[in-house]
Amino acid sequence: MAKRSAPEVNAGSMADIAFLLLIFFLVTTTIETDSGLNRKLPPIDEIEDPPIIKEKNIFTVVVNKNNQLLAEEELIDISDLRALAVEFLDNGGGEGEEACDYCQGARDSKSSDNPDKAIISLKNDRETSYKVYIAVQNELVAAYNELRDREFLRLFPNEGMSFVTANKKYSDPRTSPEEKERLKPKLSEVKLLFPQKLSEAEPSKTK
Repeated sequence: MAKRSAPEVNAGSMADIAFLLLIFFLVTTTIETDSGLNRKLPPIDEIEDPPIIKEKNIFTVVVNKNNQLLAEEELIDISDLRALAVEFLDNGGGEGEEACDYCQGARDSKSSDNPDKAIISLKNDRETSYKVYIAVQNELVAAYNELRDREFLRLFPNEGMSFVTANKKYSDPRTSPEEKERLKPKLSEVKLLFPQKLSEAEPSKTK
C-alpha cells in the first residue's frame, strides 16, 4: 500500500497577514507618555563667588527612606506642608531694601526677608517612594501658585481669573497670539513678585 503524502500548507499569504496585523496594532495601540516635572536646571558653568544666603532664607524640606516628611527638622504631615511653605514665602521679615510691601505674612525677623530671597530646599532619600516625592513637589508648587493667584487677582481684578487659569490660557495653543501677548507681561509681573526658587539637593544614599 502506497504511503500517503501529507498535505502542504500554503504559506504564501502569511507575510501579508502578518503585515496587516502589524499595521492594525500600530494604529490601535495607545502609547502612554510619562509626565515630567517642570524644572530649570542650573547652568554648567561654575560660579566662582557664590552668593551668600542667610540661613533664615532657606526652608528645608526632607523626605526620608520611610516616606516621613520633615520641615525645618520637625516631623509634619504632608497636608500641612503647603501652609508652612506659604507662611515662609510670604513672611516679609526684611527691612530697608529687603522689605516686602506686598507680603501679608507675620514679618518674623527670624524667617525669610522677602520672596526674592526665600529658597525652598528639598532633599529626599534614594529609597523615597516616587508617589510621595511627587506629592511633596505638588504641595510646594501649589504654595507658589496660591500666592501668585492672590497677587494676580489683586493687580488685575478685571481679568476675572487666577494666575493658574491665566497661565494655562497662555500655554494653550488654541489661544490667539494677541491674547498671549496681552497676558504675557501680566504673568511675568506676578512671577517676579513670587519667583519659584525650589532647590533640589542630591538624594542621600541609605547605608
